[in-house]
Amino acid sequence: MASNLETLVTVFGGSGFLGRNVVRALCRRDYRVRVAVRRPELAGFLQPSGKVGQVHTIQANLRYPASVEAAVRDSHVVINLVGILTEGGGQTFDAVQAKGAETVAKAAAAAGAHLIHVSAIGADAESPARYAKAKAAGEAAVTASVPSATIFRPSVMFGPEDQFTNRFAALARMSPVLPLIGGDTKMQPVYVGDVATAIADAVDGKARAGATYELGGPEVLTMREIIEAIVEIADRKPMLVPLSFGLARLQAAVLQFAPGALKLTPDQVTLLERDNVVSDAAKAAGLTLEGLGITADSLEAIAPQYLWRFRPQGQFQRKSA
Repeated sequence: MASNLETLVTVFGGSGFLGRNVVRALCRRDYRVRVAVRRPELAGFLQPSGKVGQVHTIQANLRYPASVEAAVRDSHVVINLVGILTEGGGQTFDAVQAKGAETVAKAAAAAGAHLIHVSAIGADAESPARYAKAKAAGEAAVTASVPSATIFRPSVMFGPEDQFTNRFAALARMSPVLPLIGGDTKMQPVYVGDVATAIADAVDGKARAGATYELGGPEVLTMREIIEAIVEIADRKPMLVPLSFGLARLQAAVLQFAPGALKLTPDQVTLLERDNVVSDAAKAAGLTLEGLGITADSLEAIAPQYLWRFRPQGQFQRKSA
């Protein structure tokens, strides 16, 4: 039987939050991994993910087709994880998530490589949110160039380096009051490690070619329930103040220029108006984590392993009175 070391997998966006987990998952299965990133000199931390010489970084920018074609050369599998939550300079939703996805798909098709593309639940060409609209355009471009591509749509992901649970825990540490936007909006938070396992399974050939999977965790929670769980794990007690979408947009008009955890864009507010959960159609078709034989980990089981650092007493939590 051929060794996985004979298989070269090129991962675009391999140094990001999901990417580093995917690289680790592929290394554990003995694949050769080429990580294509804009700044390879900043991706050295990925080297210990595998054996000596197993992980190789290369410069590529989705806005420059020649660099993408060079990164894909001789690849057996191509994985596109590149996505942005906010726009800046030339890194727009359309340039990265629509045109960029098309560039990767065309390069993969030319190389004869199997393509795995990561989109997001909520991708919709008719969505009022530009993020979701660009994700849908990217999916369409992928299937047009590579009909056999496997597409994954995760719900909001959580894990040690996320910009979701860590963000709210950080805000709860800084302020006694937290604005609650879209408190009734339903989400199905999924552990990043489970998403990485699903992608590695697809590289193994366990996922259906030409199919779109929707990946969610074991629980459907409202935004209020998620934030309440985060602040409880962080042992913080901020007051949650519901904010209407109208007021949230006014706030976002200013906070879109803020740094770090304070940043909030009007497009993000628009995204919060719609539920972000696995569809009944995906469940019926078995196009889910469960359909891949993966038992999803819950927010309650994983988040305490890293959110303890936001507690007033570190790893120790105050006992309830």
